[in-house]
Amino acid sequence: MTDTTATLEPAKTSALALFRRKQKVAFAVPAIILAYLVYIAVSFDVVGLAQRASLENASILASDTWSHKVHVTRDNRRGGTTVAIEGERKGTYEDGTSPDWVSIDGADEATIDFDDGSVVQFLPDNAATFDIPDFGTIEMQLVDGSIRTNLQEPIPDWINKSDKRITITTDAGRMSMTRSRTEVFRYFGGWELFWFTLDSPYYGHSFVKIVTGDRIDPTRSNISGALSDFWNNAMWRHKDVAWAMGETILMAFLGTFGAAMIALPLAFIAAKRFSPLTLVRASMRRVFDFVRGVDALIWTVVLARAFGPGPLTGALAILVTDTGTFGKTFSEALENVDQKQIDGVASTGAKPLLRYRFGVIPQVAPVLLAQVLYFLESNTRSATIIGAITGGGIGLMLTQAIQTQKDWEEVGYYIMLIIILVMFMDWFSGWLRGRLIGRSG
Repeated sequence: MTDTTATLEPAKTSALALFRRKQKVAFAVPAIILAYLVYIAVSFDVVGLAQRASLENASILASDTWSHKVHVTRDNRRGGTTVAIEGERKGTYEDGTSPDWVSIDGADEATIDFDDGSVVQFLPDNAATFDIPDFGTIEMQLVDGSIRTNLQEPIPDWINKSDKRITITTDAGRMSMTRSRTEVFRYFGGWELFWFTLDSPYYGHSFVKIVTGDRIDPTRSNISGALSDFWNNAMWRHKDVAWAMGETILMAFLGTFGAAMIALPLAFIAAKRFSPLTLVRASMRRVFDFVRGVDALIWTVVLARAFGPGPLTGALAILVTDTGTFGKTFSEALENVDQKQIDGVASTGAKPLLRYRFGVIPQVAPVLLAQVLYFLESNTRSATIIGAITGGGIGLMLTQAIQTQKDWEEVGYYIMLIIILVMFMDWFSGWLRGRLIGRSG
């Protein structure tokens, strides 16, 4: 009995030690994760970020992506009142054609009616009133460069007032007065002027009338004229958008397939089976590590300094980065080829180049094509960001629209196009893989 106990004692000790280690790990791992989360919260000031967050601003921004503003503006210096969609000259109503909720009387007087009963009046001598139900009438006037009002303390938080500017924001719309202008913004749903601008004879006509109705423009047929005006829309710039989308696809295509063509022969040098010299093989692998270790955005900045901005620079940035990635993956695929097929081609008396062509390439082609097509899909997204830096593609137009912070519906439009483009490239690469490799995409 004593011998049995002595024999089991080491096993028992080992089991207890293993149990203690697992117990420590069970407590240590959650503690490390908790400590890391605390570190993130402190380093990134999560509490301060939550305090500074404004859901109201976020909701306004989100609503701007699917709505548009109509500006009614009076010039307080030179006089004159204009009505313009998004405040753009290309969206300005001609005299006598303003919306039915705007009544312009002369150069400096106008009445703007809102749906909730609020009424804004532009009055002579740079004066204006804003009649708000359940609040009263706010009177304001620009006198000697300062804004005077009848507001009394305390001022509601939806009114921002100083001597140089006053802004009144309500659910119906917004009004502001500065030394240079008095302006009213009213929001409407939809992307106004997306199809035709105000100067187009097809504006306001239904699709059915354009296709089946009488000729609207006597100098052009309805379909050709409508397509021309849509394509040359000065506000939404459909022609420029289509060209930018083509540049984005071209950057991704040239960069991806150019990298594949360069990486394939270099991968033979990096593969141990085809490159017996260790120094040459190791040097080529370090080159691959270097070019893929630097992000494509960094290469974009470097190449932009060397070659200047443009879509070709973006394509080169993708090419440099993907050459390293393809070189690594291609060389690994070459390491795993079946020697029997190579020997079979060699038995015919084929030279080394022909052995590679007919004994190696057919084996690795499905893997290489799959990698290239997957990267083509991914690089379509990357080309959007790269284009914002190099000055080409849809990424540049998206960046410009964001920087202006004026027409967020254009931002929504470009983002939607990018999503559609990525979805299309996903489908196309899957379909092409199925046709070339023999699998359904």
